[in-house]
Amino acid sequence: MAPLQLLAMGALVTLALFLGAWAILLRRDNAGWVDVAWGFGMGALAVLFALLGPGHPARRALVGVLGGLWGLRLGLHLALRAARGPEDARYTRLKRRWGGNIRLKFLGLFLFQGLLDLALAWPFLVACLDRRPHLQGLAWAGAAVWAASLAGEALADAQLTRFKARAHDRGQVCAAGLWRWSRHPNFFFQWLAWVGVCMVALPSPLGWTTVTSPC
Repeated sequence: MAPLQLLAMGALVTLALFLGAWAILLRRDNAGWVDVAWGFGMGALAVLFALLGPGHPARRALVGVLGGLWGLRLGLHLALRAARGPEDARYTRLKRRWGGNIRLKFLGLFLFQGLLDLALAWPFLVACLDRRPHLQGLAWAGAAVWAASLAGEALADAQLTRFKARAHDRGQVCAAGLWRWSRHPNFFFQWLAWVGVCMVALPSPLGWTTVTSPC
């Protein structure tokens, strides 16, 4: 499939996910579902490009498996949080600050997040367009960084979830495990994932353009 066709299909998938998250906001008054769409959307784009891209099967498989697992784990984690807990305080503050026309304003926010999702998935597409038959050493190193980031982000999320579940820790700042060393270890490992996918895509034609994702 041609690159523009892949981008168009990716845009449609992303639009459907974020409109679905907005529909949940209308029904449940919980804007946190935009984060769920973010996670699942990134994984869906990786799998879509891997399945339909014209690149070498080994490279596409690497992108599909790693990107799909990353998006699935993050999406499920955020979906459980949104379903079980109150709305994220960030979105509650936005509602108070924005005043009227909240639904339309959040629609714009959701669609903008979808656009960012699609932009950040650019390295997936670049790698899945590469027809060369061999995976370079940098790509394997990137896969290792990517796998480490997945494990680190999952560990940080699990530690924070356990901390929040303890009654005597409510209202406190988490300083357990990885959170002892960083205020946002989950965000650090998420950024590290973009470094890894950039390394996977970098040897490909147009690979140099993928540095925009970690930046």
